[in-house]
Amino acid sequence: MAAGLEEAFGAAGEFGGAQRRLTAFLVLLQVYVACQSMLIVLVGAMPEYRIDQEGIPASKAELAKHIHFMSNFTSIVTEWYLIEQEAYKVSLASSLFFAGLLIGNITFGPLSDKLGRKPVYISGSLTNLTFAVGIAVYALLGYCVREWRHLALVSNTPGVIFLLLSFMLPESPRWLYSQGKTAEAEDVMQYIALGNGKERLNLKLKPSAGTSRKDESPPGILNLVKHPVLRWRTIILMYIWYVCSLVYYGLTLNAGELGGNLYLNVALYGLVEVPAFPLCMFFIEKPWSGRRKTMMCFLIFAGFACMFTMFLPKNSAERNSALSMMKMSHFRGCSLLLSPTLLALCGKMMVSAAFNIVYIYTSELYPTVLRNAGLGVCSMSCRFGGILAPFVPSMKSLSPSVPLVVFGISGLSAGFLTLLLPETLNKPIAESIEDLQSPKYRVLINEKANQLEEST
Repeated sequence: MAAGLEEAFGAAGEFGGAQRRLTAFLVLLQVYVACQSMLIVLVGAMPEYRIDQEGIPASKAELAKHIHFMSNFTSIVTEWYLIEQEAYKVSLASSLFFAGLLIGNITFGPLSDKLGRKPVYISGSLTNLTFAVGIAVYALLGYCVREWRHLALVSNTPGVIFLLLSFMLPESPRWLYSQGKTAEAEDVMQYIALGNGKERLNLKLKPSAGTSRKDESPPGILNLVKHPVLRWRTIILMYIWYVCSLVYYGLTLNAGELGGNLYLNVALYGLVEVPAFPLCMFFIEKPWSGRRKTMMCFLIFAGFACMFTMFLPKNSAERNSALSMMKMSHFRGCSLLLSPTLLALCGKMMVSAAFNIVYIYTSELYPTVLRNAGLGVCSMSCRFGGILAPFVPSMKSLSPSVPLVVFGISGLSAGFLTLLLPETLNKPIAESIEDLQSPKYRVLINEKANQLEEST
């Protein structure tokens, strides 16, 4: 008797040894990706320096004779003297990395729909958590390996291993089934069953009811523009993804600009995300908070945490002077609360939680037939945020608080725009574009109208 895909998964094992090995691979992959994303923070770190003559020498040969770096590590800055007018090249190198991600998103996103999901790794909340741990691992690597070329080699070498292992990954049986490739899906289910220690299954999948006919072209990106509900939903979500990326990567890359121990700052910027994982998982499942309110609150809190830095004293001497004016010795501990680093870490934790939620929330806001297209477009806008993020910390030349104020305004605006989206918790998810017109689905325009009626 033919079985459905869920029944086949039950027979093969829902989460056995095969799935655990695949999960371990993806988790370790995220550690590698974290090292790649944060590579420039240490490889391009700018140590303190002094020049023993007035003005900046015109030539690099002359500059090398008169500049003295106060550090026990090397970087591309110390090797090629990327200071003052040349400092932008460090930010440019980081932006080019994210530009490469954008090109990969545009190129391999559509290919994954045609060729499959095997080479395309979609990370969820667990792998996002591992990404945070990966940042801390990279900080430890940087602490142990102080020469930048060796650090780059150690950080990049695992990529070869992951590339070779990726050829051994099975294709997604859900994708194969949705494409009508039931025979191949059956083979993958057999592979999973054997990997879980089960006997070979006598399995026959029934034809997929949702498979498009060969003469019909599946809905594409243009449908996101044609449908008014999806159009506004997509615009808002693109901006939210852009802000999450801008603030997330901007704050992380800004770790090298803060005072104190460079490696400790980078590690803290990663580890501070760990509490964000249980926080967002707790709140998004509660009826009184749900996806929309939780993401809105995290983005707004992240914005306020960054904005408050503009009201802090500009340096430690001014902070100590402000505390001494209190004339109470037991308030000395408040110096921690007046630290831009602490507020930036709070902002990083909040935006990390929002980043975790936006993946889940976005996938629930799009009909099944357009989910990949919607996630792809939002992911593209996310890369634009990453491209611009490295340049925001350089705005500290205007004022030390300017970068965090930029992140704060972005977070606040994205948080308030989230209110224009509908809640998806315990709501039916649309399967097709036609479902958006069905009364049982809550759409953006109706949600907004109901809110206006309740407020009046």
